[in-house]
Amino acid sequence: MKLEPAFYHRNNVVTIARSLLGKLLVTHKNHDKTSGIIVETEAYSWKERGCHAYGGKCTARNEVMFEPGGKAYVYLCYGMHNLFNVVTNREGIADAVLVRAVEPLEGEEVMINRRGDVGRYQLTSGPGKLTRALGIDRTFNGKTLWTNEVWIEDIGMKFNSKHIETGKRIGIDYAGADANLPWRFMVKGNRWVSRI
Repeated sequence: MKLEPAFYHRNNVVTIARSLLGKLLVTHKNHDKTSGIIVETEAYSWKERGCHAYGGKCTARNEVMFEPGGKAYVYLCYGMHNLFNVVTNREGIADAVLVRAVEPLEGEEVMINRRGDVGRYQLTSGPGKLTRALGIDRTFNGKTLWTNEVWIEDIGMKFNSKHIETGKRIGIDYAGADANLPWRFMVKGNRWVSRI
């Protein structure tokens, strides 16, 4: 079942980042359906310096973050990687969750065709890897996450605290003390979790 808008409209991005673990990210592009179980996320809030909308600053790049939760925020990182984020909270409050890794479920051959034969556990074990494997590019930016092109499903997979590892987010040393917030969440022992 596709997640309802109310899932995304909640006001605690950290809670949403944890609760996305075990949900299914699905894309349907060019007649190819691919999906993966979300196994790693990072939370970002406009109140902290790791966020693209820190301090409530709205730009052409982050404008979708200020829309009501439940939209995709896709941006280009290092000039080469599209990164997929889930916008959360209500209109005007720019919070988002970066999906860092998924465990492939459907369409693995399509993913291999898109990424090459990189090895099963390298296929979607990072934010740039998973977007390429699932066919996500910047044309997905701003898309609502209950359409027939990209959506997230609740498949009944739940993780309690003993199955979840937390850590600091990756690649945001510029955020000073905020870089140390324990807002990265991973399924413990999952082989698709990204490597630092």
